Amino acid sequence: MFLIREAAAEDLDGLFDVAAYLDSVNLPHDRARLREIIAASEASFAGQCDVADRRFVFVLTEAGNDRGNDRVLGTSMIFAQHGSRRAPHVFFDVLDEERYSQTLDRHVTHRVLRIGYNYKGLTEIGGLVVHPDRRNDPGQLGKLLFHVRFLYIALHRALFRDDVLSELMPPLQPDGTSLLWEALGRKFTGLSYQEADRLSHENKEFIRALFPEEPIYATLLPAEVQTLIGEVGPQTKGVEKMLRRAGFHYAHRIDPFDGGPHFQARLDEVLPVRATRRARVADGPVAAPTARFLIAPDDGELPVPRSFRAVALAASVEDGLVALPPAARAALGVEPGGPVAVLPIDAPV
Repeated sequence: MFLIREAAAEDLDGLFDVAAYLDSVNLPHDRARLREIIAASEASFAGQCDVADRRFVFVLTEAGNDRGNDRVLGTSMIFAQHGSRRAPHVFFDVLDEERYSQTLDRHVTHRVLRIGYNYKGLTEIGGLVVHPDRRNDPGQLGKLLFHVRFLYIALHRALFRDDVLSELMPPLQPDGTSLLWEALGRKFTGLSYQEADRLSHENKEFIRALFPEEPIYATLLPAEVQTLIGEVGPQTKGVEKMLRRAGFHYAHRIDPFDGGPHFQARLDEVLPVRATRRARVADGPVAAPTARFLIAPDDGELPVPRSFRAVALAASVEDGLVALPPAARAALGVEPGGPVAVLPIDAPV
């Protein structure tokens, strides 16, 4: 049985270990910054910060270990609102511009990049990484970390926006260099990809000041750069597959730094959100399991919900009742008759 819970200060070492295999802005391999990220997540789960600043970090462990000694096997995140007046969500729209010359009888199509800003914000899911030595685990840990975010969203829908975004990593060079940034962004800013990406999470003013407002013709870029625009990197092909099955689509938008594609959906139309159901813990013998579920206590829309935790296990749900073994009830802190939310995780997603 696997346990997914909110990250805590004791998880710093475990997250630091996992971050070594991603080392992104959202999950940097930097203890000081990870400590800040965990603190922000704790404040978010406790309802102690504005919605626009809420970042929820989940960690996956194997249930049954003492808290504080759990090994972090993976993590994923939700950003309640990515984009605000203070720090807009920035992107390139990827457009096709058609031209025709009657004199030459020649028709050409140019791919055009046009910078855009979103000040109202979207909910963003990201930061999904599984420790390499557990990526082939039969428990499909990536699928659990993918789903748990939607279970939490379904439980606390009022905290989140109407549209949800996932920014996927594109193909990068072995040293992490973005060819798109080298061909485009560096020429406008003079910054390295890593410098610009990190700065953009603190202050986006330089983007509006230095990037051109006019459309950029991608056909002027080197051919090997053009082919990367909107492409999904090999490390996130599995996430792309789960996103599409959950109802996401490529929004014909890309990250202005690395060209990674943006996938979006209407939050209430995302299949795992729609599939989440309320139930109560059955009072009686455990029935034969019929499917695998993520199950979490149902605190409703409480202003300050209790600490979040969910278990992944095979169970049976009938007539609004879910039969749980004693170990699962203990891990969740629920009693027979208590309300829970259940999400099937071996459905199409």
